[in-house]
Amino acid sequence: MINFLQKKKENSPPPEPAKPAIDAAGEASLAKELLAEEEAYRRGIVYISDLIAPASLQVFPSYLLLGGKFVRTLFVVNYPRYISVGWFAPIINLNYTFDIAMHFYPVPSAVILKQLKKKVGNLEAQIVSDAEKGAARDPLRETALRDIESLRDALTQGIEKFFQFALYVTIYADTKEELDRQSDEIENIFGSRLVYSKKVFYQAEQGFNSTLPLANDELYVVFNMNSSPVASSFPFISSELTSDNGILYGINRHNNSLILFDRFSLQNANMVVFATSGAGKSYAIKLEVLRSLMLGTDVIIIDPEYEYKHLADAAGGTYISVSLSSENKINPFDLPRAIGGNARPGDIIRSAVITVKGLLRLMLGDLSHEEDSIMDRAILETYAKKDITPDCDLSRVEAPIMQDLQDILEGMEGGAGLALRLRKYTQGTFSGLINNPTNVNMNNNLVCFSVRDLEDELRPIAIYTIVNYIWNVVRSEMKKRILAIDEAWWLMQHEDSAKFIYALVKRCRKYYLGVTTITQDVNDFLRSPYGQAIVTNSALQLLLKQSPAAIDLIQKTFVLTEGEKYLLLECGVGQGIFFAGNKHAAINIVSSLTEDQLITSDPRQLLEIEEAKKDFAASLENGETDEKDMDIG
Repeated sequence: MINFLQKKKENSPPPEPAKPAIDAAGEASLAKELLAEEEAYRRGIVYISDLIAPASLQVFPSYLLLGGKFVRTLFVVNYPRYISVGWFAPIINLNYTFDIAMHFYPVPSAVILKQLKKKVGNLEAQIVSDAEKGAARDPLRETALRDIESLRDALTQGIEKFFQFALYVTIYADTKEELDRQSDEIENIFGSRLVYSKKVFYQAEQGFNSTLPLANDELYVVFNMNSSPVASSFPFISSELTSDNGILYGINRHNNSLILFDRFSLQNANMVVFATSGAGKSYAIKLEVLRSLMLGTDVIIIDPEYEYKHLADAAGGTYISVSLSSENKINPFDLPRAIGGNARPGDIIRSAVITVKGLLRLMLGDLSHEEDSIMDRAILETYAKKDITPDCDLSRVEAPIMQDLQDILEGMEGGAGLALRLRKYTQGTFSGLINNPTNVNMNNNLVCFSVRDLEDELRPIAIYTIVNYIWNVVRSEMKKRILAIDEAWWLMQHEDSAKFIYALVKRCRKYYLGVTTITQDVNDFLRSPYGQAIVTNSALQLLLKQSPAAIDLIQKTFVLTEGEKYLLLECGVGQGIFFAGNKHAAINIVSSLTEDQLITSDPRQLLEIEEAKKDFAASLENGETDEKDMDIG
């Protein structure tokens, strides 16, 4: 038994040693180790600052290489005696990437007044000393004395405060050459306003840090200024387009002021409107038409899509539908009406011949030199057939029609082919459009010409004829008029019609006419040399929402900033940019409820209005509406 117990004891494992107790110092050491490990772990986590930080930073004497960008800071060192409000806006509007930092250091008025008092004493002493010596007066000292006295009065009365002002501009570019070019351009703009600036030298890093949003001025290049010039340096100003006369175009989105403008107060009254389909361009023009009518302006509209019919009916206007089967006819051979002055019959006939030849090129296509010569002689003989010659009295003649020209061509040597090509407009499918005497009446304040029911092939021909007829009417009597040409890109597709519209836009100012050119096909319009010229000769421009395919051309044509470019891409219906002369502002086009019901193009609203009219008419027939309700209706 003893041997068994002894053997069991020998085979059992040795006892474990006792664990020493952890004292307070050991716990603190362990906690410290855990904290260090936690800190090391957190340093490995990516923060937002790690995401936006550049991959590298290389410092050069006059610039930084920040990742792949070249960075340079400019600082202003001197200002002129007077500086205008908004002098800094041209730099803000540059299409470059840059940061601007303004640091203001208020200075107690008591300190400045004490220093100014000493300065006044020194200047007065120098002026008196010069006078005693018989020296010539010093205008610089006298001007400085007046300025200091004026500033002392303003500071004493609390009208002005005093600051030390620092202005820095940090430019970003992709190449060193581009950085130098942008720097020179900004310095030139500063210099044109007598504001002198310098590039950083061996302070490139400090200049960059001074324009970071950390309110840390490491350059500290300050200039002493009082409140007024400091306030004039504020760059974010909005253009005011409010005048005493004119109509309301919309709301200024910068400051919620009204954009009231009289288009006839500018160097010309022409306007261009560019927008995508459904952006609200027709809505904006209808608003202008309605408000212009209230001020006594006559309005003429060329409507390609029957959009202005409801407005014309509501305003008591004349709506003329031009189509192959329509009763309304316009004769392209009509002579210009009396235009005042000493216009000779020969000049009037020559002008009519040139206009008819432009129309015939639209109808027949390009003409060879021989065909052009034959057509020129045939048109003159067509007028002569009706006794319209340079020696006749044009007030008593009857204009020929297209059939007369065809008859003349058939009897001329070499004119048979032209007569055959012309026959479809006199006896063929298209004979009902331009082969009749004019029977259109334009004695109304609002006249709309509709070309909706015409085939696409005939639309440029019809619009050309209508515009020429309108131009003859405009020249016959001097009145305040607006001519709106919707979907003008139809005319820009052909050189003759584009040239005619350009000539109209250029000459209409003399006859108190403003031409509004509206289009949604911006690329076709602006790529035409005449389209560019029309924009140049239009003092008013309205840009609404644009398509990505056209925005680059729009930006180049109107010199838009990147912010304005994205505004036109992302804005809503009825929003855009309004240009008036040299000023422009973001606009929001608004209307009253009554105006909206008169000018809406929304098919749902138009159906609701038509149903309301039918219900009202039915109630009249059933005797359910009394006289009071009838007046309201």
